[in-house]
Amino acid sequence: MLRCGQMMLAQALICRHLGRDWQWEKHRRQPEEYHKILQCFLDRKDCCYSIHQMAQMGVGEGKSIGEWFGPNTVAQVLKKLALFDEWNSLAVYVSMDNTVVIEDIKKMCWSPPQSSSAAYGSMHSHRSALGRNKNTAGFCSGWKPLLLIIPLRLGINHINPIYIEAFKECFKMPQSLGALGGKPNNAYYFIGFLGNELIYLDPHTTQIFVDSEENGMVDDQSFHCQQAPHRMKIMNLDPSVALGFFCKEEKDFDNWCSLVQKEILKQQSLRMFELVQKHPPHWPPFIPPTKPEVTTTGAELIESTDKLFELEEEFEILSV
Repeated sequence: MLRCGQMMLAQALICRHLGRDWQWEKHRRQPEEYHKILQCFLDRKDCCYSIHQMAQMGVGEGKSIGEWFGPNTVAQVLKKLALFDEWNSLAVYVSMDNTVVIEDIKKMCWSPPQSSSAAYGSMHSHRSALGRNKNTAGFCSGWKPLLLIIPLRLGINHINPIYIEAFKECFKMPQSLGALGGKPNNAYYFIGFLGNELIYLDPHTTQIFVDSEENGMVDDQSFHCQQAPHRMKIMNLDPSVALGFFCKEEKDFDNWCSLVQKEILKQQSLRMFELVQKHPPHWPPFIPPTKPEVTTTGAELIESTDKLFELEEEFEILSV
């Protein structure tokens, strides 16, 4: 599920910097933004969306390192990590109680930019792509590109057939990033459908570790699908899923709201999720998330934790 979360976020970053129509071609020279995106996901402690950072941030969500994550947990982790990423400057909204609040999203995406005094790029200057390359996009005012994630439970033990058509309709939307989900003991990244089958990418493939070269380039072949995607019957889907959408501009979000009203909410008696204009009065006040003031990086936190375990082991040996 960690890898599936990375896939969805990487697709959002591609849409943000390269456009939705961009396609990867082997041995073709790629723009600088592409390589900066890759740098975000390398399996190193100092890369902002590495497996290390995601696992460590999951501890705050009650998941010990090594425990299995669900779609909602991954969504919450991405939401927190994005606060430290000023180059991509994403606003990540994770819906609560199956409800998307338009007012809250616009408040978050139009919130003033954060100060550069504690920029993530400067914090991660050691070998970090963000440290080497700052982009003024992180400090511009205006609409922040939106990554919208909607965690859902579409049934109890199995998916309720009443949700299937609405679920499939989400893949047709131009803002769609697919869905996180799977079946028991297997997490998949769903990218589309064909008839009553879902098309998905399977992260359960062991691959050789990839690091950036001296010139900053990355051997990127293993980052892309080298074979035809898999398919599975939609009724075999685990009911716990998370839909993803990317809205680069406010007009994209407004268009998404219109499509949801037209294609999903008005077509169903039992709605898959709710879309409301105003913040529900019985909810706690909505405060746009901001980057916490920290004096250490996530990488240093992981390293300090590793050292703590080493010291504990040495102490146990000495005690014996």
